Amino acid sequence: MAFPSILHRLPKVRGKLRENVVLAPYTWFRVGGAAQVLFMPEDTADLALFLAGTPLDIPVQVLGVASNTLVRDGGVPGVTIRLGPAFAEIKHYDNFYIGAGAACLDAKLSKVAGAYSIGGLEFYSGIPGTIGGALRMNAGCYGRETKDVLYKVIALDRRGRQQIMSVKEMEYSYRNSNAPMDLIFIEATFKGYERSPALIFTEMANIKKERELSQPIREKTGGSTFKNPDPKLSGGRSAWKLIHDAGGRGLKIGGALMSEKHCNFMINHQNASAADLELLGETIRKKVMDSEGVDLSWEIRRIGNGTESEPRYE
Repeated sequence: MAFPSILHRLPKVRGKLRENVVLAPYTWFRVGGAAQVLFMPEDTADLALFLAGTPLDIPVQVLGVASNTLVRDGGVPGVTIRLGPAFAEIKHYDNFYIGAGAACLDAKLSKVAGAYSIGGLEFYSGIPGTIGGALRMNAGCYGRETKDVLYKVIALDRRGRQQIMSVKEMEYSYRNSNAPMDLIFIEATFKGYERSPALIFTEMANIKKERELSQPIREKTGGSTFKNPDPKLSGGRSAWKLIHDAGGRGLKIGGALMSEKHCNFMINHQNASAADLELLGETIRKKVMDSEGVDLSWEIRRIGNGTESEPRYE
């Protein structure tokens, strides 16, 4: 069922405002309901004006390329913001600093940095998302995290005011930031170090090969489903090992499947609904808790409403 119109409550903008836009095609899982309103701002000034003029009781959130986002079947109330090309620019500065807009793909940043002989960002070639998402969740892989290379962040708050934040102010921990949830990241500056492009691109090729061998990257998936738990609580076992030990590898619910190749990856295997995928994830969490005594935390971001006929998880 379609959401009621709220366009009359929103400010005039230069970008695109569309009602009841189905979000499934925008997500890697290819599932989910509609956004009540989808807003694609023209530029930062347009976004700031929109935020300043939008009533605070209307929910606002950002959807990147949704490589690690599950949109529930009942859709997303309020305004969903999707940043376009104006927010994807890469800027090369002196002394091995490089800037990137929030909509820039992580892999593209690592590639451009390599062309400028800037090392340290190679790990981003293995993260299938945008810089905005990486900033929010301290994305990382292969022993490196966003906090290791980040210099500063520029964001807009819920009233459209610009905020400039240091790495310390982002309050990073493993796959998490305690920066205010209402902040919309616009761009970031990173600091690398001098390294030959040959070495950089060799490492990136090795990362690509490793991902292709170990992860179901050509499926409709959302990356790692759960965060790796504290080693002290898990006996040093990562999330995939706990799922394997609990008998979760290959588990299927509806059209959703826990990957045989990497059992910390959920797959939309056969026309799954978002409810199928979320129920699969919660079932895996229960199996791991019952069998291994470890409480897994979701790494995939889940947004929106369920439907009346499906279970709801928080």
